[in-house]
Amino acid sequence: MSDSNEYDGSQHDDDRYDADGIAIPVGTPADADPIEAVPFGGDDEQVQRVEAALYARIGEQSPEHRLTATRRAVELLGDPHLAYPVIHLTGTNGKTSTARMTESIIRAHGLRTGLMTSPHLVSIRERIVIDGAPIAADRFVENWDDITPILEITDKELTDKGELPLTFFEALTVLALACFAEAPVDVAVIEVGMGGEWDSTNVVQSQVQVFTPIAIDHAKQLGNTVAEIARTKSGIVKPSSAVVSSAQVPEALAELERAAELTESTLAVEGTGFRVLDVTPAVGGQLVTVQGVAGRYDDLFLPLFGAHQAHNAAVAIAAVESFIGRGSQPLDEDVLSEGLASATSPGRLQPIAQDPTVVVDAAHNPHGAKALAEALPVAFPSGHVVGVVGILADKDARGFVRALKDTVATFVVTQPPGERALDADAFARVVVDEVGDDLVVVEPSLAQALQEARDLADEAEADDAMVLVAGSIVMVGAVMDLVHTEGGSK
Repeated sequence: MSDSNEYDGSQHDDDRYDADGIAIPVGTPADADPIEAVPFGGDDEQVQRVEAALYARIGEQSPEHRLTATRRAVELLGDPHLAYPVIHLTGTNGKTSTARMTESIIRAHGLRTGLMTSPHLVSIRERIVIDGAPIAADRFVENWDDITPILEITDKELTDKGELPLTFFEALTVLALACFAEAPVDVAVIEVGMGGEWDSTNVVQSQVQVFTPIAIDHAKQLGNTVAEIARTKSGIVKPSSAVVSSAQVPEALAELERAAELTESTLAVEGTGFRVLDVTPAVGGQLVTVQGVAGRYDDLFLPLFGAHQAHNAAVAIAAVESFIGRGSQPLDEDVLSEGLASATSPGRLQPIAQDPTVVVDAAHNPHGAKALAEALPVAFPSGHVVGVVGILADKDARGFVRALKDTVATFVVTQPPGERALDADAFARVVVDEVGDDLVVVEPSLAQALQEARDLADEAEADDAMVLVAGSIVMVGAVMDLVHTEGGSK
């Protein structure tokens, strides 16, 4: 099982060399132990108790468009979110990878970090990371028990006013902010759950706000145009702060420029304020050269695959430059190299098994699928890709398939775990309409779909045939857990 290409200095002992004799860092092989960033094997009963209490609340896909509830809860807790500075991230795709890179670079500077991302792959504890590792089970439970009386008071105040009690994500946000204060952390990197302006994480007073590419997703909650969605996301911009953005389509960029102007904030945009200068594929990842906001950084090893991850790295570098020294001084290149080389992003173009190679990716909308289609042939060249695909009912299934149909030779259509999944037969009709019925196999059982795909790859004439799993973060996590369980039983 892969460790998501985790990389450390000891791997230089196995450097390979290019045609010019230059050492290329070697990433971790795909049969290594799973990374600590994903706590496989199931959580204990106490963690499950907390998780059940959270899921008993209104689901995170039905957020309340309000901040007052979360503000009241943290006020009753003594405003733990004001105990540390914050880098706040939003966008449509790339948020989690960018957040994880940002956190890793900050941590390499000797600062104790907190990281909040969503959703999780295997364990809910992945959403709250302290100093690079998912929060310990006992601290997760103890912090929950400490804040539960405050949540109950807040719930009662809300219901007395005729409002809904705290939602899943509002309660989780309060928990994460309290965990960071209790740790304590020197800086928190916090990913928005959905949108921005009314997302519960927007109670923080961030010093840097980061925007990854903005596209149409969650249209029911955020709007049907990129401009509407960008307007909602731009609501995280705080007065006199530093705003860092990926390259954006004009209508999204206009909203970010407007928000920066209204708040008298600085705005650094990829392409003008900073940029990727060069990307070279390397074993276990890639070498990237970045012109940052304050300095140029050559041949940084990034143990993640895909040009989109190189751009995410540039955004993360610009964010850290904007946080440390307000963008006026370059980062120490050795510290930056260490931080970037240690970055992981589980479930993002990650090899998890061999013979045949199985790669998982969290792409779940057309924009993410397009990035995956561009990155896969470079990172994992293959003459025959068998795709295990499943998607949630509220996603653009047709756009997702169209983005992948020139990359995937055969589609094994299944469905992710959970009630939000699009039925396998219903999804198969979309896939057949796009690629033809001779290229589609339907298998509702995820475990059987994975085995079917492996068999098809083994039977393919191409020696380098592989399996790609994509379409749902929940499904990717379930497949990773399946493969991990296989490894443990051997």
